[in-house]
Amino acid sequence: MKFKITRNQLIVVVALFLVLFDNISFFKHVTQVYDVSIANSGFLLSLGVVLVAIITVLLSLFASRYTLKPVAIAFLLIASLTNYFMNTYNVILDDTMIQNAMETNANESLDLINWNLLGYFFFLGIIPSFLIYRVPILHGSFKQEAWNKAKSIGIALVLIAVMLFAFNRFYTSFFRENKPLRYYTNPTYCLYSVGSYMYNSFYKKEATLKQIGLDATKEEGATRKLTIVVVGEAARANRFSLNGYERQTNPLLQKEDIINFSNVYSCGTSTAISVPCMFSNLGRQNYSDKEAKSTENVIDVLKHSGVNVLWRDNNSDSKGVALRVEYQDYKISQNNTLCEDECRDEGMLVGLQKYVDAQKGDIVIVLHQMGNHGPAYYKRYPKAFEKFTPVCQTNQVEKCSAEEIGNAYDNAILYTDYFLSKTIAFLKQNDQNFQTSMIYMADHGESLGEKGLYLHGIPYFMAPEEQTHIGALMWFGSQSKERIDIASLEQRSSQEYSHDNLFHTILGVMGVKTALYDRTKDILTYKHQ
Repeated sequence: MKFKITRNQLIVVVALFLVLFDNISFFKHVTQVYDVSIANSGFLLSLGVVLVAIITVLLSLFASRYTLKPVAIAFLLIASLTNYFMNTYNVILDDTMIQNAMETNANESLDLINWNLLGYFFFLGIIPSFLIYRVPILHGSFKQEAWNKAKSIGIALVLIAVMLFAFNRFYTSFFRENKPLRYYTNPTYCLYSVGSYMYNSFYKKEATLKQIGLDATKEEGATRKLTIVVVGEAARANRFSLNGYERQTNPLLQKEDIINFSNVYSCGTSTAISVPCMFSNLGRQNYSDKEAKSTENVIDVLKHSGVNVLWRDNNSDSKGVALRVEYQDYKISQNNTLCEDECRDEGMLVGLQKYVDAQKGDIVIVLHQMGNHGPAYYKRYPKAFEKFTPVCQTNQVEKCSAEEIGNAYDNAILYTDYFLSKTIAFLKQNDQNFQTSMIYMADHGESLGEKGLYLHGIPYFMAPEEQTHIGALMWFGSQSKERIDIASLEQRSSQEYSHDNLFHTILGVMGVKTALYDRTKDILTYKHQ
C-alpha cells in the first residue's frame, strides 16, 4: 500500500521544514539579541512554534484540493533562494529589494548564480518539492475539507495567542525594539514584501485630498493669539501626581496655575492612530486611517483661516497631520541643539522666540514629544531627572523588575513636567503681546506589566485603562483668562473628555469661526459668545 498523507499533515510538515531549515538567518539574528540561555530557552522555542503556526495558517488559507501542492512547492522554492541570499549576503528581502530584482537585467542576474545558490535551491527547494509532488494526498468531502481547514487554522491561532501571552515580556521588546528581526522570517516576510511591491506598483491609487473648513475665518480686531499644543507620548493619567499618584511626578506643574483634566481618554492605543485622530474631526467612532489620510484636519483649518502654524517633532513624525504646514524635525542634532544619547524635548523650545517674533497674526505651535516612548524609558530623560531608582537600563523589559520599569517610567514623567513648565515659562514671556494658551494631551497611555501587559497597542475594544486613560492639562495667560470662563472650566475639569474634543477646543481657543466648529465639543467656555 502506498504511503499517504492528509492535507493538514502535509501543511504541518512543510511548515516545520521551513522553520527548521530555512530560518537559520532568523534564529542567528535572534540569538544575537536574546542569548541562548536557560532564561531565554522558552521564548526561543516559542518563536519557532509561532512561526510554524503562522506558516500553517498561510498555507491553509491558500491551499485547496487543487492548489495545495503548487502553493507548498512555491513556498519551498522561494524560501530556499531567500535562505541563500540572507545567509550569504546578510540581506533582507523587502519591497525595495524585490523592486531591485525586478529591475535587474538578465546579465546582472546571471552574475548571482553560483554553485552555492544552486545547492540551496536543489537540496532545500527541488528535493522537498519533488517529494511533495510525488506523495499522494488523502482528500475528504468538501464539508470535511472545510472543517479540517477551519480546525487547523483555529489550532494555529490558539497556539500563537498562548505563546504571545506566556512570553509577553519577551515579545514586548521583540516587537517594539527589535523590529528588524521579523524581517528575517522566511518565507513570510519575503512574501509580504512581494505583495507590498505589487500593491504599491500596480494597485495603489492616490486618494484625492478632501478639503474642509474653507469657510474658516478668525476674529477681527482681537488681541493676537499664541497657542502651544503639546502632544505627549505614552503618558498615562495615573502616573501624574496631579491625578493623585503618590509619587511627586509633577512638582513644577503643581506650582503653576494650570487646569488639570483627570478624566481624558485617547482615540487609539498607538501613536499611528491617536495622533491623526486627535487632530481630525472624525471622532473615534468614525475614524479610519484611510479617511484621515484623505481628509484635512484642524491644522489645515487653522491655516485656511490665516493662522500661522508650526509643527516641531521630536517623535517619529506627524503621522500625516502636518504635511501641509511648516514642519521641523527635532529628532536630529542639526535642528535640536540639546542632544545627548538622543535629542531632548526641551530642544524644541530653543529658537522658538525667533519664530514667534517673525510672524504676523495669530500663531499655533505644535510640539510633538518623545515623552515616555517605551520600552527604553531610561533614555527619555537626562541623568539629572533620575530621581526614582533603581531603573531599568535596557529596552528588554523582561530583564527588569516591575519596580525598575516603573521607576524609569516615572522619571520620564518627571522630565515631561519640567518640559511643560519651561513651555509655560516661554508663553509667560509673550503674555503681554498675545492671548497665550497651552494645551497638553498625551496620545495614549502605557501598560507597565499590569495583567502581564507592556507598552501599548492593544485593540481598543479590549485595551486596559492604562493604555487609554491619558494625562491632559491646560494653562492660560492673563489675557486669555479675560476671555475664557476659568471658574466654569475648573468645576468641569473632572468630567470625562476625549481626543474627540481637541479639534473643537483648538478652534475655540483660537477664535476661528467655521461651520465645522461644535461648541458642545469644545472643552472651554467663553465669557462672551
